[in-house]
Amino acid sequence: MRLPLSIIALGLLAGCAGPLPAVDPQKAWVDLHTYTGKTLMSDKLDGVRTEDGRFFQVTPGKHKLEVRYDYDYAPGGLGLSIAIYNELTCYVTINYDHFEAGHRYRLDVRNIANSIDAQLRDEQRKVLAEEGEIFCIP
Repeated sequence: MRLPLSIIALGLLAGCAGPLPAVDPQKAWVDLHTYTGKTLMSDKLDGVRTEDGRFFQVTPGKHKLEVRYDYDYAPGGLGLSIAIYNELTCYVTINYDHFEAGHRYRLDVRNIANSIDAQLRDEQRKVLAEEGEIFCIP
């Protein structure tokens, strides 16, 4: 009985992790990256929910990107508490005015000592914008 359930579960999970769509050369692509969080997903583009949380694909020009970032918050001085961790969900907003078609960008989000840092970078890893708003819930 467990084998058929396992096969069904794996099949459902495989469907969730489908291939990324083709890159549209008329748009800019934004990859999402984190070293320190559990989850980093695109949430909203210009206030509208995204269909796929793995990336942003935007038209040239000005856009507001919002990502969901989940990480383990360690209460205490500098996040050094070993015994207790709480998972926080944070929404981080980045505004950038100059997206260019055909270019690839990278949005890095991380937490250091329970402080969130987010940076939008170009293909040469130059910082173009930093987080605007951060809202966290337990």
